[in-house]
Amino acid sequence: MDLYGTADWKTEKHVPVIEVDDVVKSGEKTPVTVSVGKEISHPNKTEHHISWIKLMFWPEGEKYPYQIGLANFDAHGASINGPDTSGVYSEPFTVFQLKTEKPGKLIATSYCNIHGFWKFEKEIKVE
Repeated sequence: MDLYGTADWKTEKHVPVIEVDDVVKSGEKTPVTVSVGKEISHPNKTEHHISWIKLMFWPEGEKYPYQIGLANFDAHGASINGPDTSGVYSEPFTVFQLKTEKPGKLIATSYCNIHGFWKFEKEIKVE
């Protein structure tokens, strides 16, 4: 069994989606959007939700990737009155800023409290 899932199910989305230009400008701030559930919604309830998204960048020629950021999603409808009673929910969507002078691979991971870890990778080039 693999630690990270990489293929979504038909009824719900788990794999994080990375949105960034295929070619970025060397040393300039580049927005990288990462989300879960863009095309097919993932449940966002107290008992079933995406807890976090992490973005890493692995530059070509480097031994290890660098963590760019981690976004936690902590509001899932729970309140003092019980599960799904607050009406307050955070959505698994975030934008990171990246500056690089090297091409490489972006790696986004996410965690579903019921179905575990999920991963998506995207290569970027630098001009």
